[in-house]
Amino acid sequence: MSDKEYAEPNRNKMPVFRRKEREVSLSSLVKSGYLPETDNFPLVVEPATPGVNLAQWATGAGEYLERELLRHGAILFRGFGVEKAEGFESVARAISPQLLDYRERSSPRSEISNGIYTSTDHPASQYIHFHNEQSYARRWPMKLYFFCLQPAEQGGATPIADGRRVLSLIPSDVKEKFKQKKVLYLRNYGSGFGLSWQTAFQTTQKSEVESYCRQSAIDFEWTGEDKLRTRQIFRNVEVHPKTGEETWFEHAAFFHVSSLEPLIRAALLAEFKEEDLPSNTYYGDGTPIEPAALESIREAYRRASVAFPWQQRDLLLIDNMLVSHSREPYRGARKVLVAMAELYSPPATDPVSDTFNQ
Repeated sequence: MSDKEYAEPNRNKMPVFRRKEREVSLSSLVKSGYLPETDNFPLVVEPATPGVNLAQWATGAGEYLERELLRHGAILFRGFGVEKAEGFESVARAISPQLLDYRERSSPRSEISNGIYTSTDHPASQYIHFHNEQSYARRWPMKLYFFCLQPAEQGGATPIADGRRVLSLIPSDVKEKFKQKKVLYLRNYGSGFGLSWQTAFQTTQKSEVESYCRQSAIDFEWTGEDKLRTRQIFRNVEVHPKTGEETWFEHAAFFHVSSLEPLIRAALLAEFKEEDLPSNTYYGDGTPIEPAALESIREAYRRASVAFPWQQRDLLLIDNMLVSHSREPYRGARKVLVAMAELYSPPATDPVSDTFNQ
């Protein structure tokens, strides 16, 4: 940040205290508010004066951003002159210097540069259901960054939902059953649908996959010459390590076969046994999740959802434990990038190795 961006003292008045060296008034450079028809979610931060460099401003605004992110769950930076993937990376690294590689993948993505990826390469016609990034893994990113290089001609929003509100909207009996039983994620790789195990685990060596699974408490088996099946049990309700709040955090509805479009679901069920589907979810004891329970989760997301049309150069920062995200179908070109940061490992209070024999 240049010296011109710092407040100058009024030289016509006698100062009553010594001015601190390079004192910054953050509030003089940006303004904050909310989108029309939204209730304090997400927080919107815009430049208060032309020419504010977002990366430089963010470098000195760490405490402010952390406080507001924990309060709101998501911050939308709009109106800043962030240019291209390089500008996006500069802003993300100003807040989170160490960006993460995309490991244990569940979505097709293309790497743009170190730590910068396309948000997803799923077909434009597909709706991507609400989920928390890598909530199917033993470690997950605490911060997600989205950047709009090019908004779609039609559709293509990235709806977000506060997990604290989602949790409050899920019927108490459904919450309690998931708290008691947890959720089991079953995934199959190498069937021709979904990701291959080579892409998901970023290796071509089976021994490396096996080592990773053992270290991550993933139950695994090779079901064919080049097919892998994994099982993991997780909590749907997690406690945020900084706020101490309970939040709905999961892939339970997202991975369930009922989330697929009807034609795709019918085609898969006609070709595969249920245990061979690319992904599916059950209660942690292996029993089926009732359709009514899944629908109550989706209804909670619908009620908590906030969506806004992307504008070019929009940058969205979310707390991945407090806020879930999705994607609407779209038409025309759409370019949204993503970065992940701050890997978190929760306390190992419920080791899966106690449940599965490996």
